[in-house]
Amino acid sequence: MRMLISFAALFLSVALLQLSSGGVGPLDALSGIALGFSTTQIGLLGSAHFVGFFIGCWWAPRLMGSVGHSRAFAAFTASGAIGLLAHMLIIDPYVWALMRIASGLCVAGCYTVIEAWLQAKVNNETRGRTMGVYRIADMGASLVAQLMIGVLEPASYVSYNLLALLCCAALLPMTLTKVSQPKTPSAPRLRPMLAVARSPLAAAGVIVAALSSASFRMVGPIYGQEVGLRPDQIAYFLAAFVLGGALAQYPIGWLADKFDRRWVLIGLSVAAVISCMVANVIGAGSTAAIMAGAVFFGLTTFPIYSVAAAHAHDFASDDERVELSAALMFFFALGAIASPLVSSTLINWYGPSALFIMIAAGHVALIFFGLFRMRARDTVSERTPYVYAPRTSFVIGRLSKGLRRKR
Repeated sequence: MRMLISFAALFLSVALLQLSSGGVGPLDALSGIALGFSTTQIGLLGSAHFVGFFIGCWWAPRLMGSVGHSRAFAAFTASGAIGLLAHMLIIDPYVWALMRIASGLCVAGCYTVIEAWLQAKVNNETRGRTMGVYRIADMGASLVAQLMIGVLEPASYVSYNLLALLCCAALLPMTLTKVSQPKTPSAPRLRPMLAVARSPLAAAGVIVAALSSASFRMVGPIYGQEVGLRPDQIAYFLAAFVLGGALAQYPIGWLADKFDRRWVLIGLSVAAVISCMVANVIGAGSTAAIMAGAVFFGLTTFPIYSVAAAHAHDFASDDERVELSAALMFFFALGAIASPLVSSTLINWYGPSALFIMIAAGHVALIFFGLFRMRARDTVSERTPYVYAPRTSFVIGRLSKGLRRKR
């Protein structure tokens, strides 16, 4: 308990950062609609965020090595705040895309610093509890961030200013904590093909996970507006997705530890295809049905990244886990960069139903690839335990490494 209390400042920074960064995506989408941006331009904003995210994941460990944890965190926070405050100064979708690169850089950089700090302070006895509280702080704040869209006025300086204030407030716990700054960890090597070498199915799985979550989070507000939801209802729509994902973690983790993880991945993708079909059928239905569809969609798609990551780690040695986590994050970033732009373009051409048709097509491909891979080789007899894997930074592998010890 004393250890968790000492981490309170870090967890508070996580919550404040998630409140800020989690709100900017849907706020940008609604603001773009209000300002007359095309759906493709709004999708570009989501893709730009993940471009910045990827840059931040790669650069943050190196910056920490140069200036230390606290200064690196301050620099990344400043980039996020500047990007938010500048939104209403220049009303142009392509300039906004540059600002979203800054916000993505902020998210990846700040999470890298926080996770490196946690990793330096935890031990194997406290790692599980620390990760549990960290997950609650992250997912709880993400849920609240979606709900904030119901009260933030689109295309308003005040709305972006409030998010910038939350971003700046994340600085206070980190800079005022009395916990000593840890030594800077070495930056993990980025070897993307390590994920393919250990498990091609896992690499494909994280790409499809990005296809689902990034397109829904960044383009979901466009879908909600197209099917007639009000801004406050869009907030509940996005929050329902996060809630479904949170509820799925324990039961899916139990299934992934008990049964062949390839069958779990295939089963999740089958359920995801069904959830996409349900979403399109009820798209013109009642608001309650649309919300229920979002929960179902979160239940079926949110855990795929963690199951895929666990399957990849089954084939990895202990000294490969950090680099394997970074490689999986790389493939997730690739999918997350492409999917908002592609999905928004498809909505522009074919209407709102195209969002879930695209996601369903990705899961159908994963089903067939999973069945193919099951014929290619057997699974391992000794497996790593399932661990919820946040998509936050390349160094998350260090924080969860002790939890992935082979049974």
